[in-house]
Amino acid sequence: MTAKAKPSRSAAGCCAVPALKERPLLNPIQAGGLAGVFKVLANDTRLRLLHALARADELCVTDLARTIGMKPQAVSNQLQRLIDLGILSHRRAGNNIHYRLEDRCVQYLLDLGLCLMEEVSHRQRQRSPLHRGGRPSASSEVISRSPRKGNET
Repeated sequence: MTAKAKPSRSAAGCCAVPALKERPLLNPIQAGGLAGVFKVLANDTRLRLLHALARADELCVTDLARTIGMKPQAVSNQLQRLIDLGILSHRRAGNNIHYRLEDRCVQYLLDLGLCLMEEVSHRQRQRSPLHRGGRPSASSEVISRSPRKGNET
């Protein structure tokens, strides 16, 4: 008889769950749900908004728009997607609505994503023919460029 692993705080301190290796394999519904979360997060504008909120704790739409250089209406549209996902909350103060991260796991996920991006970029530079005097490969440019996708899903 094996003892069931106790839930523990994740490294982010955001939720009490069993370690990833101790969890059963994702079923198709869980995998689809996780893919949906990543799909909402896989948008450069939303990532910048989340980072701005993580840095400031709480901001109104006009401050967020000014911070990332967008129009307030476009920022509001992106914020709504993040609210729908349940990772942002908001409060009204007079004519302004202030937004904040509702889920501490988001900040940890951003930290991990940036760490992964930097590690991958570093490894690619080390393997790059350019590093050895040749031309860069197409794959080494993927991490370094950041195409603007607009306000897609």
